[in-house]
Amino acid sequence: MNTAKPTPAGSGEGGIRLLVADDEHLIRGALVALLQLEPDIEVVATADNGVRAVEEARRHRPDVCLLDLEMPEADGLEAAGRILASVPSRVIIVTRHARPGVLRRALAARVSGFVPKSTPAEHLADVIRTVAAGRRYIDPEIAAVALTAERSPLTDRELDVLRHSRSTLSVQQIAAQLHLAPGTVRNYLSSAMIKLDAPSRREAADRAWEQGWI
Repeated sequence: MNTAKPTPAGSGEGGIRLLVADDEHLIRGALVALLQLEPDIEVVATADNGVRAVEEARRHRPDVCLLDLEMPEADGLEAAGRILASVPSRVIIVTRHARPGVLRRALAARVSGFVPKSTPAEHLADVIRTVAAGRRYIDPEIAAVALTAERSPLTDRELDVLRHSRSTLSVQQIAAQLHLAPGTVRNYLSSAMIKLDAPSRREAADRAWEQGWI
């Protein structure tokens, strides 16, 4: 895991082509405005949800995709997985809640960068350059927390369904988003509730969230 200070790196002629996805209009607009001031970074597309981010990435094929973790339709990790499976791009996840379990899932999904939303724009620009040059950057504080956090007893799929259970989605809607059968989702929820000794799926999701697993 590379947590060294990012170093500027060129991305070849034309600079770094960047996609920015965040469902908060003001944050997205501010990021675009600030990053466009960098002479070697060009924002070629924006998106306000995960599904749109995937569509725009496939259309514009940016060098780097900067994705908010918590977006509607598909979150940053779901969008990252779809993008990396179909586009020769690199992904940086930006999050307000730096949960260690999410970092582990991001690394497993081949995400190249993981930073908090509090990252100053000039530092974020250097992270983008580092990732565009083929290196990985993980915020040092997030990495330190992840290394000392308790390991989750849940499987990746159990974590997926619990993460979706923090919303008001029904089992059928969760199943549709995860491309699973409703019965399979119920089985994962039941298994997670037993492992966490939780009386409801919502309480199981809350306990997993408190532990930093989702």
